[in-house]
Amino acid sequence: MNLFPWSKPKIPVLVLRGIIAARPGMINLSAYTAPIERGFQLAKKSRHLLLAIESPGGSAAQSDLIGQFIRRKAVESGVNVTAVIGDVGASGGYWLACAADKIYANRLSIVGSIGVITGGFGLDKFIARHGIERRLFTAGENKARMEMFSPLRPEDAEFTRDLLEEAHGMFKAWVRERRGARLTADETKIFDGGYMSGARAKELGLIDGLADIDTLVKELGGKKARPVWLHPRPPRGLLRLITRTAVESALDVAEERIYVPGLR
Repeated sequence: MNLFPWSKPKIPVLVLRGIIAARPGMINLSAYTAPIERGFQLAKKSRHLLLAIESPGGSAAQSDLIGQFIRRKAVESGVNVTAVIGDVGASGGYWLACAADKIYANRLSIVGSIGVITGGFGLDKFIARHGIERRLFTAGENKARMEMFSPLRPEDAEFTRDLLEEAHGMFKAWVRERRGARLTADETKIFDGGYMSGARAKELGLIDGLADIDTLVKELGGKKARPVWLHPRPPRGLLRLITRTAVESALDVAEERIYVPGLR
């Protein structure tokens, strides 16, 4: 029985917007622990928590830390978690989406990119051409592995590929665990690292449907329901301006080029 019939039902919406990285102003477990806990606390009545995802990815470790934390809270509280991808929810952004029980997106959202990427530059020939002598001292034969001013060793390339395959295997296992039988296509079409539209992602079972936050709030809480937006505490002073500019610039690049980097 509702003692206050004039009050409107509330659905908490956790905003996950930006690059995933262990730096101030980015998406990471340190910044999001309090908002996640607050979201599940507010969801005790409605039993629903929405994740508003707007991220092209980033750190594999932070993606996993946040995803596992959300799942633990969901199991403990019995709250249903629903992810909604906006312009982009790919690579680490899709990893976060898989923490939800159901995933929705716009038909033109960028989704997927289930792969892992790393890279750098090889400047050994450049410095040799300009007569620059590199002086490097290490203890441990692999301490300078992939050092950009030294020639690439075959064993380093092999090590890096093995490391990427290991991380990719964990990503695929997470998607299989969370999406299960909803995946409708051959895995070679899903786990090749490519990204796709929300419409295509729905066909392949990477998402459950096409919807936006407002629609889902009304479906889950009733016609009078309203969202309660949850954000991490913003950085202060100059750091706030710097991190905000960096995040927005990165998202602009992702949107304009329709390029989604893999987990890093």
